[in-house]
Amino acid sequence: MPKLHLTKVAVGVASVEALENRIARRVTAQGEVRVPTRMRPKRMAELIGGSLHWIVKHRIVARQVILRFDDRSDGRIDIVCSGDLLAVTPSPKRAHQGWRYLEDDAVPGDGEDADGMGALPSRMYAKLAGLGLV
Repeated sequence: MPKLHLTKVAVGVASVEALENRIARRVTAQGEVRVPTRMRPKRMAELIGGSLHWIVKHRIVARQVILRFDDRSDGRIDIVCSGDLLAVTPSPKRAHQGWRYLEDDAVPGDGEDADGMGALPSRMYAKLAGLGLV
C-alpha cells in the first residue's frame, strides 16, 4: 500500500542550512522532533511511516520520517518525526499555510539534484518558478 506524506513550509527559514540548524536544536534525547500543528489529519494512520517534507523558498528540500501523532494539553497536535533530516531532490512547491497531503507518486527523490536546480539562489529559483520555467 502506498504511503501518504505531508508538506509543511519552514516558516522563517531562508536556507537548507538554517532548516538543518533549526531541526538540530529541536531534537530530543530520544532522537525525535515535535512539530506542532492546529489541525488533526483525518488520514493519520496512513501518514505513520510516511514523511514530513519541508518547503524552503518554494522548494521541497528535505524530509523527516513521521513516527506518530501526539495530543498536546493546549488542544493542538504534535507531529512526532525522526530527528534525521534527509535531503531530497529539490522540487517546486507553492507555499501554503499549515500542512498538505502529498501522495506517494508526487514525492521527490532522495539525494542531490542532477540538474543543479538546488544550487540556484532562492530568488532566482522563485522567479523562474513564477515564470513556469522550473
